[in-house]
Amino acid sequence: MPSLLIVDDEANILSSLGGALGREGYQVDTARTVADAKTKLREAYDIVLLDVWLPGASGLDLLAEIVSTTPETVVLMMSGHATIDVAVKATRLGAFDFLEKPIALERLLVLLRNASTTLALQAENRRLQRPWSLAIVGRSPPVKKLLQEIQLAASSTARVLIQGEHGTGKELVARALHASGPRREGPFVAVNCSAIPEELVESELFGHERGAFTGATQARRGRFEEAHGGTLFLDEVGELSPRAQTKLLRVLQEGELSRVGGHRTIKVDVRVIAATNRNLSERGPSDSFREDLYFRLAVIPITVPPLRERPEDIPLLVEHFAGQVSKEIGGKPKQLAPGAVDLLERHPFPGNVRELRNLIERLIIMTPGTHIGPEHVRSVLPRTDHAAAKAARLSDSVREFEREQIESALLAAGGNMTQAASRLGLERSHLYKKMRKLGLGPEAGSRELLGG
Repeated sequence: MPSLLIVDDEANILSSLGGALGREGYQVDTARTVADAKTKLREAYDIVLLDVWLPGASGLDLLAEIVSTTPETVVLMMSGHATIDVAVKATRLGAFDFLEKPIALERLLVLLRNASTTLALQAENRRLQRPWSLAIVGRSPPVKKLLQEIQLAASSTARVLIQGEHGTGKELVARALHASGPRREGPFVAVNCSAIPEELVESELFGHERGAFTGATQARRGRFEEAHGGTLFLDEVGELSPRAQTKLLRVLQEGELSRVGGHRTIKVDVRVIAATNRNLSERGPSDSFREDLYFRLAVIPITVPPLRERPEDIPLLVEHFAGQVSKEIGGKPKQLAPGAVDLLERHPFPGNVRELRNLIERLIIMTPGTHIGPEHVRSVLPRTDHAAAKAARLSDSVREFEREQIESALLAAGGNMTQAASRLGLERSHLYKKMRKLGLGPEAGSRELLGG
């Protein structure tokens, strides 16, 4: 249930409303003055029920301050002797609604339900504004196995540890688990643990109170609170500091947290899905990842295969990404020739699916016309691959030339190894070594023995 702060100078109202709303399941806190309210508002509340007239100050001024500092907070104004002008002003300042005293509990509960709906819509809008990965593409056995594991794991709320190399699509798997599971209507909150400075990790995950550290001018919810009722995705969880690991372990065990610089216990209901490119189960002397945390996270381990283990999916991915990029940038669709796709299938893709997507985007944008051929693909492949490919082609040509010359010399010499070596300008022992290296085998010169 949402957290709620009631600000009123009448003790009986605080007592009656606080008790009634507490019985309805709301987390209720109270304040009798603006100063007291400002102190309480150092913590974040979902809803504030605020009186217009307070000792020595105006509730409208506090309303304006709340709207400017924490616009996501819903404020309901109330008063026993306010004019229509005051109600209109409160609404213009950003109040969600206005209640007249004495408060009718049924009307208040309706407004609170509406406010809760508004909070949920705001959270959904923030979720939808984040980049959303598309469907998992592939028909190879490794992908079929992965999809089956996702389907089985998604039906539960158990924690999942996704393992895989950079660029394999670990977040895509996490989103698929969320979208297919019982928490699909809740928020999906993603955190890249490796991208957060170590000194800010705890604040990012668990939130902070105002004044908790230099620069903390306002209280802030952490990602756990944002993900309440949904899924929290901890990408690169292996990069968390030992201190953050300890606090994360406690939250997983207890289902509650305290913000940095705060003492209030906040209960959270979150499904945690973690991901890492490291093998956290293989522990060495220098490994700083807690073993007990690993077992808490890896209730269900899922491994995402690298692209090199499923090259048969590359044509499907090429078609998928080409259509996606063409739609994003507009213009006429572009097609990759079979030879171009064949070149991509032979590329090792150390950056996995992310590297393939980037290459396709570059080809779509930088290739004139609507036809993308092998020459265009070669131009965007890493230079090291060009050099390796050329070296491989030269080496194959040399081997084939040597093989043909030796076979021709043996044929002309009637299988006599000594004569064949002489024709080639080689020592007999050198010719034997060449033949073994080329895979011709000793039987190639067996006619010498028969011919004496």
